[in-house]
Amino acid sequence: MDKWIFIIDVEACEDCNNCFLSCKDEYIDNDFPPYSIAQPKHGQRWMNIERKERGQCPMVDVAFLPTPCMHCDNAPCIKKAKNGAVYKSNNGIVIIDPDKARGQKDIVDACPYGAIWWNENKQVAQKCTMCVHLLNDGWKKPRCVQSCPTGALRFVSGEDSAIAQIIKDEKLEPLHPEYNAKPRVYYKNLYRFNRCFIGGTVAVQKKGVTDCVEGAMVTLYKDSEKVYEAITDNYGDFKFDNLEENSGKYRLEISARSYDKKTIEVDLIASINVGTIML
Repeated sequence: MDKWIFIIDVEACEDCNNCFLSCKDEYIDNDFPPYSIAQPKHGQRWMNIERKERGQCPMVDVAFLPTPCMHCDNAPCIKKAKNGAVYKSNNGIVIIDPDKARGQKDIVDACPYGAIWWNENKQVAQKCTMCVHLLNDGWKKPRCVQSCPTGALRFVSGEDSAIAQIIKDEKLEPLHPEYNAKPRVYYKNLYRFNRCFIGGTVAVQKKGVTDCVEGAMVTLYKDSEKVYEAITDNYGDFKFDNLEENSGKYRLEISARSYDKKTIEVDLIASINVGTIML
C-alpha cells in the first residue's frame, strides 16, 4: 500500500504562516470523527514554525523550520498510550483516537518533538492528522501543503521503495534522527537550521579608499584537509555553509592576483562572520 511522507524545504520557507492559518481554519470548531475533535482557538500549533538566526551583521541568515507531527514509524506516543488510543494507519499516518485518549496526558509528554498538545477543556491530547479525513475523500494533499505559496511543503505518496529513492535522490533527512523515532517528515536544506557557516569579506585599500575584491580565491581547511573553496562575489563576500557547530579550528587561506596570500584562523563554535579581511 502507498504511504505518505511530508517533505519540507527549509530554504523555501518564508514564515508566511499560511500553513498554520489553514490548519486553524480546518480544525477550529470542527470535529472529524473518528480522527479528531475541534482544535482550541488558542494555545495549540499543530503546524509550529521555529525560527533561527545565524551569523552577525551584516552577514546574517534567518531560517524557518515548520514542525508538524512527525508521524513516526517508531512512535513513542503509540508505545505510551493505553488501550490503542494512538495508532498508525496503513498509509503511515499516526492518529490519536479522541475518545480512547481522553485523560491520557502522558501521551503529550511522550513526544520528543513536542508536537502533541493538551486540550484542557476536553481532557485529550491532540496533534496534526495530516488531514486524513480529506485524504480519505480523495484530496491529494492536506490543507497546509495546499496553502503554501513557495512550495516549501510537499506531500508525497508511494510504495516504500519509491519513497526511499526520493529520499536518496533529494538528499532528504529527518529532524533529530538520534531520537530513533523514524519520522515520516523529511527535510531539505536542513543545514540552514541545524548547522553553521563561516563567512566574511575580502577587501583592499587603494589610495586611502577601501575597495571590495571580486574573484579572490578563499579556501577552507580543517587541519590539513581542504574542506571547501569559494570565489568572492562582486561585494567581496564569501560563505562556507553546512559546517558542524563546535567543530573546532579551521583555517582560511585567501589569495588574489597581485596581492599577498592571507591566512585567518577560526575557532568555530556557531555561525560566524569573520568580518573584512584586508589583503
